[in-house]
Amino acid sequence: MKLIVTLMFTFFSFFQSDLESLRNSYSKANQSNDNAKNFIELAEKKNSSDVMISAYKAAAKVLEAKVTTEKNKRKSFVKSGATSLESLIKSNPNNAELRVIRMSVQENIPKIVGYNKNLKEDKTFLINNYSKQNTDLKSYIKQFVAQSKTINAAEKASFK
Repeated sequence: MKLIVTLMFTFFSFFQSDLESLRNSYSKANQSNDNAKNFIELAEKKNSSDVMISAYKAAAKVLEAKVTTEKNKRKSFVKSGATSLESLIKSNPNNAELRVIRMSVQENIPKIVGYNKNLKEDKTFLINNYSKQNTDLKSYIKQFVAQSKTINAAEKASFK
């Protein structure tokens, strides 16, 4: 029995560190092309069917359009990543972290691409559901909200 508990704890700790490393890398990805490339590499190395890992991999695919030198592949990167992310959100509509990821992708992608239709929906969802999240996720959401272009100062004050 102790062995099972130890294995479960080890697995959970390993998984948690994967998610934390992706979160940390993703939060810095838009600061420079090197940070974006590091995040993309990290996300590509993750082999998991977990929803959150898959969401960060989808965001990495969209971000890859920003750093690729092959202009004819940009559209396919965005389409592939956006389609994956939308599918994950459709299957998990109450997941706040998925909404943060989509909102950050949509805020940072050029408007001409047309992938920005969910900003208001995601903002409303985050405002209404922030208090229901665990401490780690609240901290992550607050970090995102602080730099968000979609959330105004009055709304930012509601994320305490």
